[in-house]
Amino acid sequence: MSAIDDRRRFRADLRPARIPAFRRLWLSSAVTATGASLTAVAVPLQIYELTGSSAWVGLSAVAALGPLVLAALWGGVLADALDRRRLLLATNGGLALVASLLWLQAAADVDSVAVLFVLLALLQGCLGANSVARRSVVPRLVPPELLPAANSLDATVRWFGPVAGPLLAGALLPVTGVAPLYLVDALALLAMVHAVWRLPPLPPGDPAGAGRRPRLAAGVRYLAGHRLLVALYLVDLVAMVIGNPAALFPEVSQETFGDPPGGGLALGVLSASISAGAVLAGLCSGAFTRLTRHGLVYAVAVCGWGLAIAAFGLTDRLWLATCCLLAAGGTLMLLSVFRATLLQACVPDELRGRLQGLDTVISAGGPWLGGLAHGLAGAAAGPTWAITGGGLLTVAATLALASVSRTLLAYRAPG
Repeated sequence: MSAIDDRRRFRADLRPARIPAFRRLWLSSAVTATGASLTAVAVPLQIYELTGSSAWVGLSAVAALGPLVLAALWGGVLADALDRRRLLLATNGGLALVASLLWLQAAADVDSVAVLFVLLALLQGCLGANSVARRSVVPRLVPPELLPAANSLDATVRWFGPVAGPLLAGALLPVTGVAPLYLVDALALLAMVHAVWRLPPLPPGDPAGAGRRPRLAAGVRYLAGHRLLVALYLVDLVAMVIGNPAALFPEVSQETFGDPPGGGLALGVLSASISAGAVLAGLCSGAFTRLTRHGLVYAVAVCGWGLAIAAFGLTDRLWLATCCLLAAGGTLMLLSVFRATLLQACVPDELRGRLQGLDTVISAGGPWLGGLAHGLAGAAAGPTWAITGGGLLTVAATLALASVSRTLLAYRAPG
């Protein structure tokens, strides 16, 4: 291998971007990810300013989860029954409309928590169906051998949003207030609508089944009968429930790193570090997108995540904690890329929407359960034991599951 080829291996793998349809979708995703992060900052802030209570902020998140889950499941059924381009157009248009309504209520000083909750529920519902449709579209746009690279590019822009969005919001809020953040999100979503409009038609993947109504139960049966996918989801739940300490960041930032009450620098750094680590890994995606032992890489990534989280729980220096979380973010990128690739490769196109819907439920529900588990464990045993113990338990549980389900470790990319 030449020195030039060796250097390219440690850069972002941009091969899928040579495909015009994927490139348009990917570049517009970078814009919308930042816009969505602005709204993710604005909604909790507005609720807190109206109520003066973090409890209401927590309730808003719980209220948003239900519509997200239901829309993801229903959106998965629709993605297998309808032209996916049309579904993307409808859901992106819905997202732009709701973001515009959020802007109007903020600009008009409606000052109603109930209105915010209703708009948040609508936003999450559109987002759930949209996420399913978008992920089920990618395998129709790129060949199978480029799926890891395509998923890496997609994940990089999704993780870029939680880094760039809060920083941009922090710069805008003192000058503009909260309303323009919603307007920027709405305008960004229009860029996505334009990109989707230029996609080719994406009709249902099973012409022989045209006219038959897809049923969610068929997706559940397929998942239950596929040992590799069952192992994949069990390992993912282990990582996101047992090994996800984000709920303890506020306590750790104050008790360990000296933040003032109400949050400070440490909380911001801890909150951004995992996303930043994922983005950095995405910029070096050429180092891993050509690997063929996808199941093994996935299991190793989950173990790496657990070890990085365990190390984070043991440190009392912010710079070292940041390094641990950056490493955790890098492993999370690997986990995300090969999880998506395995799912896309193992599921026939006519069932891909429904399996993506179930996948969204698991990926959305796992962090919520993780927050509950770490909150209870932190209160009972202290944050250090909860974080480090959770990280080590993640490694142990992953190794146990991998030893029971040899199909995961043995899986190789087709061809």
